[in-house]
Amino acid sequence: MTARPGRVVTLTLNPALDLTVRADGWQRGQVNAGQDLHQTAGGKGVNVASILADWSRADWSRAAQGDTLGVTATGLLGRDNAAPFEALLLDKGVTDAFVRVNGATRVGIKLVDGAAQETTDLNLPGLSATPATLAELDAVLTRLGADADVVVLAGSLPPGVPADHYATLTAGLRRAGVFVALDTSGPALNAALAAPVLPDLIKPNIHELETALGRPLTGDAEILAAARTLLDRGARTVAVSQGERGALIVTAAGAVFARPPRVTVVSTVGAGDAMVAGLISAHLDGLDPAAAARRATAFSAGTITLLGPHLPAPADLNALSAQVEVTTA
Repeated sequence: MTARPGRVVTLTLNPALDLTVRADGWQRGQVNAGQDLHQTAGGKGVNVASILADWSRADWSRAAQGDTLGVTATGLLGRDNAAPFEALLLDKGVTDAFVRVNGATRVGIKLVDGAAQETTDLNLPGLSATPATLAELDAVLTRLGADADVVVLAGSLPPGVPADHYATLTAGLRRAGVFVALDTSGPALNAALAAPVLPDLIKPNIHELETALGRPLTGDAEILAAARTLLDRGARTVAVSQGERGALIVTAAGAVFARPPRVTVVSTVGAGDAMVAGLISAHLDGLDPAAAARRATAFSAGTITLLGPHLPAPADLNALSAQVEVTTA
């Protein structure tokens, strides 16, 4: 199918300035030597926007037709350390529609052990949202959503935001005919899955889905049945990620399991966000479940070979895509 232009808006209520320290073989409670430090403007919605912008640049068939993907990022951003976010969005060609608030955006520290291929996260508290700030942001999202094909609600909720906020936004956006993608966890996911109107795209990992449903899911058959229950309630795509094992992608057109190729892991930060970006680009291009799973898995595998929310070069991404094993679930 011919690629078509799209307009994507990402919402990040609780962005983070990620400080990634590579310290191979670091030991808890000891003095450790770090090899390098990398600062990245992050947060789930920011990452999705960044990766989609990379894809738009790399999609030569789309660019040749002049059909570039329009990506806008909004959310709450602290004025005190907004510069790295502004620089990232400008560099990627993402429209900056963040609402600035007083204070500093939270900092997340990532300790990367390259030898063990492990990442340890230390997430500091985020900015508190006032009713006035939320009202301003909701007005921005309503305006942006009126002209969007996809709205992505991503990440945790900062203090001051009710647990059902994503559920409320989902209902309003879907009434307006917007495709809604949700990637969150904890009370926000629980509330969204308990609401009468579900998002179009839901991407929990297996543990988040078990917590939201209140029961363990033992075996592929139970995971598939749980995903299909969400489809019966109005979701259009459910992607259940299972780490190195792969991801189950379920739609009304079928269910597939995608297993990623082995890659050299630089950082696992943003792997799930890359999968969301891949699924959104697949939705905009009208791909079938198998092709969507292959693309999303390649996005995820490619992102973890880099530091920060970026895709590898098109040739490398195509090579990864060819190595993804897709089977009918």
